[in-house]
Amino acid sequence: MPRRGLMTIGRAFRFGPNLPGPCFRGVSAAALLFAMLAVGPAAADVVVGVAVPRSGAYVSVGEQVLRGVEAAARDANAKGGLDGQTIHLDVQDDACDSNTATAVANHFVRSDVGLVVGHVCSNASLAASEVYSQNGVTMITAASVSAKLTDRGLPTIFRVCGRDDDQARLSAIVLAERFRDRKIALLQDLTPAARALANATKDNLNRIGINETLLSAFSPSDADDAALADRLKAAGIEVAYYGGDAVEMGRLVRISAERGFRPQWFGTSAIATPDFAKIAGGASNGVLMTFYLDPSRQPAAAEVVKAFKAEGGEPTGSTIYGYAALQALVAAGNFARTQDPRRIAATLHAERFDLVLGTVGFDGKGDVTAQGYVLYVWKDGVFTPAPK
Repeated sequence: MPRRGLMTIGRAFRFGPNLPGPCFRGVSAAALLFAMLAVGPAAADVVVGVAVPRSGAYVSVGEQVLRGVEAAARDANAKGGLDGQTIHLDVQDDACDSNTATAVANHFVRSDVGLVVGHVCSNASLAASEVYSQNGVTMITAASVSAKLTDRGLPTIFRVCGRDDDQARLSAIVLAERFRDRKIALLQDLTPAARALANATKDNLNRIGINETLLSAFSPSDADDAALADRLKAAGIEVAYYGGDAVEMGRLVRISAERGFRPQWFGTSAIATPDFAKIAGGASNGVLMTFYLDPSRQPAAAEVVKAFKAEGGEPTGSTIYGYAALQALVAAGNFARTQDPRRIAATLHAERFDLVLGTVGFDGKGDVTAQGYVLYVWKDGVFTPAPK
């Protein structure tokens, strides 16, 4: 069995990631593992699948979501669990890869896991959601923003975060209101998410009556970042919008500054992680970013935020949204007094719940009714709401 599987079992049984060695008081590792598999969570307990990237470019976002889910499970279990049963988490790494996400989804189906928090990347959620929909599994994502995910109207697919078309609409409004007379570049790096955001922002901006100076695609690397910075500088670009991930945008912003090019950078929810500022360094100061409403600043999340801080951590980025995703499943299950995923999905569509996001519901598509995107600015390694 691969080590990831052992860690999943360890997590479900509240063991640490290090299993016993070749023997333990005369009991072989194989016998011990067989006993663990045979016992498993109690039949009446609820296993919730958690699919996040634990490898690849989006590990930091995956860790944020996972921290939130684990905290929500702990808090829910302290109050009686889901429909009176203890919640166990089956955590799987999808690497933000479509094929891996599909394999993870099939693993959950084979394991009779009917409730899933995941996935993080939109391409992974889109692929896995087909499997979940066909098998009556209820999935709720804390971070996938693709409009297509919920526009298909799959009845068991939900999200607690925003949509990329809403994000692109706000980006275009900000560009039009703040930078109407500036030379604007819209950038994408050939990934589906960055391409979709750049194209949607362009469409919205053009409808307002503003045309970008440059629309450019590039392949992320140090050499290409340097060449892109030089090209943008030569074109007199004053505002550069880019929907790429925190690692790539951080590198692009830093390399551009090193080459004497300091436009107004404008990013998206993909850079809402401390990794961006660590990579960009001082050049991150002043970078604008669209991101969901920060629930950690809202009264409904005060106690949860306090608990995170008491443990020595800040619930940054998508952490609270991970918490909200599991919290919503638990709230619906407890309201309907059921563990059945289809009934939980129907309840999510029909009712409103008091979550860390406030009092919210889910529309017919599965989109949350919470407030959408707002504008933030980076300064000294953190992002805060941008001044009006």
